[in-house]
Amino acid sequence: MQGIKEEDLNDFIDRALFEDVRDGDHTALACISADQRSRAKLLVKSQGILAGVALAEHIFKRMDKNVLFYKKMEDGAVMAFGDIAFEVECDSQTLLKAERLVLNTMQRMSGIATLSHEFKAAVADLPVTVLDTRKTTPLLRFLEKWAVKIGGCSNYRYGLYDRIMIKDNHIDACGNITKAIEKVTLYKQEKNLLQLPVTVEVRNLAELQETMTAGANDKVQRIMLDNFDLPTTRQAVQIVGSHFECEASGGVTLATIRDIALTGVGFISVGALTHSAYSLDLSLKVIK
Repeated sequence: MQGIKEEDLNDFIDRALFEDVRDGDHTALACISADQRSRAKLLVKSQGILAGVALAEHIFKRMDKNVLFYKKMEDGAVMAFGDIAFEVECDSQTLLKAERLVLNTMQRMSGIATLSHEFKAAVADLPVTVLDTRKTTPLLRFLEKWAVKIGGCSNYRYGLYDRIMIKDNHIDACGNITKAIEKVTLYKQEKNLLQLPVTVEVRNLAELQETMTAGANDKVQRIMLDNFDLPTTRQAVQIVGSHFECEASGGVTLATIRDIALTGVGFISVGALTHSAYSLDLSLKVIK
């Protein structure tokens, strides 16, 4: 769980359980004796990349200190129908309370990891970094970005607080790119935020030239080419050279990412990694 704060994880688990359990899992409380223990297996029913095993272990251990967790597969493993990701033995009532939380998160994370793996594989031999975006499910961003990394892609900014990104709406609301960069530079100095990197989104070659002029002397670190076609992307990469990092974004798909990478951009941001991933089919079954 590298990079994941335990307090954030525990807070998520507690809130998720409150949403689902409230004053009790009345079905389990009625059917299952309080002293009963059960063993269950996580059954894989889809092909893809497994994600969320470490999370599942943490959920069970948060809910039952006497849990026994037997990991059969690691996060990032290639999984196939019929595989067993893990087995768990714990209080039966706890097992049934945890079941849906474990499945919902693992299915979602595995879907994202699988799609991320596919995007990464498409450009694995090229010198480009595939990035996620902020297009995530509210309050689940840390899990979804965790899954992106498990799948082999990289995380971009986690939120509005850890990178300055001057996008089209900022530019239009501010007046122009030059004015926006000037204000950002002054703001960083006044707030002692000099460590925050700056990305500027450009919509055409004229905005690219303006950004390169206004963003010189390390005021801007990266230029994002928004929805450029391939010939214009190649031209932009040549213009930028080594003066700035160069990123492509906008509607990137598995069918287009390789051609985009071949233009020479160093980074490609892909909202689809999180907003278009499908949950994979997993099942938690009690072993009789």
